[in-house]
Amino acid sequence: MKLISWNVNGIRACVTKGFEDFFKEVDADIFCIQESKLQAGQIELSFEGYSQYWNYAVKKGYSGTAVFTKQEPLSVTYGMQIEEHDQEGRVITLEFPTFYLVTVYTPNSKDGLLRLDYRMVWEDEFAKFLKKLEESKPVIVCGDLNVAHKEIDLKNPKTNRKNPGFTDEERAKFSTLMELGFVDTFRYFYPELENAYTWWSYRARARENNTGWRIDYFLTSQSLADKLRGAKIHADILGSDHCPVELEIEI
Repeated sequence: MKLISWNVNGIRACVTKGFEDFFKEVDADIFCIQESKLQAGQIELSFEGYSQYWNYAVKKGYSGTAVFTKQEPLSVTYGMQIEEHDQEGRVITLEFPTFYLVTVYTPNSKDGLLRLDYRMVWEDEFAKFLKKLEESKPVIVCGDLNVAHKEIDLKNPKTNRKNPGFTDEERAKFSTLMELGFVDTFRYFYPELENAYTWWSYRARARENNTGWRIDYFLTSQSLADKLRGAKIHADILGSDHCPVELEIEI
């Protein structure tokens, strides 16, 4: 099974930059997007053989997630069923016979870390949410988690240490997920690979110079580790300030 996750940073803009071509070419079984930045009815996307599910933020033009899947899920839920955290369209969960698929767009801590306290609460609730799902069956999590976990995961760790996405607090929450039994699938295959990034600032020719961050992930329950077959970063695919990430899993 091939899975793709991509923060498109506005699906309407991304569609004008080759989104549909990549979607058809990659031929994923499940294709997840984050930061759709639209409301219901603002775009018409139809891909033969796929069902699609959208979660929209209350605030217009903000956040949002979607999943396209060839296999019909047993059930679909939106958010974490916590009103405080379910206003921004950040989570979609699809239940399949042998696993749950969760796509997530984790809140950004914002400049000046204005939203770091909220982010910490979110992280705790999201970890609980995943562990609750795992009581029933294994979980695959994908999306923009808005954190570079280790120094290897961004170009300039020393100068970014207290910046959003690389604070000690955010990194510790990611470590907690690992301790709870989740696997960072890219590092499972490439534990020491440097210069592997999924997001680049639009400033200072960052992408051209590969001055990036790895903040988009596929995580899986530890019980699925022996079913992992491959992980890939599609750094050559443009259309967003993020690039797509891929997981191959035999499940």
